[in-house]
Amino acid sequence: MKVIGLMSGTSVDGIDAVLVEISGTTLDLRVRLLAGETYPYPDQLRSQILAVCGGEKLSMLELAELDDRIAKCFARSANAIQANQSPASLIGSHGQTVFHRPTTAENMGYSLQLGRGELIASIAQITTIDNFRAADIAAGGQGAPLVPKPDAYLLSDQIEHRCIQNIGGIGNVTYLPPQSQPNWEQQVCGWDTGPGNSLLDLAVTQLSQGELTFDRDGAWAATGSVCQPLVQKWLAQDYFQTPPPKSTGRELFGREYLQACITDGLAYQLTPADLLATLADLTASSIAASYHRFLPQLPDRVLLCGGGSRNLYLHQRLQQHLPQSQIVTTDDAGVDGDYKEAIAFAVLAYWRHHQIPGNLPTATGAKQPMLLGDVHHHH
Repeated sequence: MKVIGLMSGTSVDGIDAVLVEISGTTLDLRVRLLAGETYPYPDQLRSQILAVCGGEKLSMLELAELDDRIAKCFARSANAIQANQSPASLIGSHGQTVFHRPTTAENMGYSLQLGRGELIASIAQITTIDNFRAADIAAGGQGAPLVPKPDAYLLSDQIEHRCIQNIGGIGNVTYLPPQSQPNWEQQVCGWDTGPGNSLLDLAVTQLSQGELTFDRDGAWAATGSVCQPLVQKWLAQDYFQTPPPKSTGRELFGREYLQACITDGLAYQLTPADLLATLADLTASSIAASYHRFLPQLPDRVLLCGGGSRNLYLHQRLQQHLPQSQIVTTDDAGVDGDYKEAIAFAVLAYWRHHQIPGNLPTATGAKQPMLLGDVHHHH
């Protein structure tokens, strides 16, 4: 079955679109990537989304208009990705997260993704599944992370213990025990590790007066030195101590958090390069610390994906913090690291279509496995 997966993450770089051919169901699941492309948002729309993620207030009318504008961008991406191919029969759209409040003892979680599926289905004339997080939240889960189950069936190994580490705006991990272990799926777990590129990208934008939006290959950070006392101070923060299941977003690791980091950096007289090196080490250290603290055992291999997997400096820092694990990218296991998240939502849509639950309660904290996503037929 041909499926389109659409995803825009916390970095708000644009819409990652994939066209994949999927067969099988779970253990026999096979996914072939036919096309993958990132379609940037128009600048003004990206600025508005980032402002809303940063807490800017909207009227209901403005919210509706933003929802539609994002949906139209998603629909255009779906049409573009299959332009030279026979059309897909299903779209799985994650949408654009603009607000995420984790589940707590007092409050059911709340996660809002814009880019409504009914409009995408209408424009693309393809059945569209969206709103994947709601059913997991309704079952008491965090609604995140949702990639662990697709990861488990696409990237686990017979004998290796693996971690799939996505480094988008926020970092999230899926731990995959060997399939040869009894009840291996029950032992798959995952959580949001903390900041990925969110603080780094914001810092680069600010330090370069808007000339750069990210540090290519981590080249700028690599010229600085890590301030270890600061990393240790930042790691003492509550989120890093909290045991999983847990999820986070720009609400925590965003502009305000960065300003506090910059103030700390000034106290230590850090240069811009030192600050970037120290923020990169916070990402790497928080990932490694969470493995040591929360995993049943350290992985033999860590497979990186997401924008941060292309950051050579970040890769080196992580390898330094996890010397006993081999750190590669998911490309080495046959899944394109730039598009793995979009592929995951194509798989989740395919599972919803086949009435197969898509969440892993061990990763999200939900009471039970759930069918994920709302189905919108085109008319």
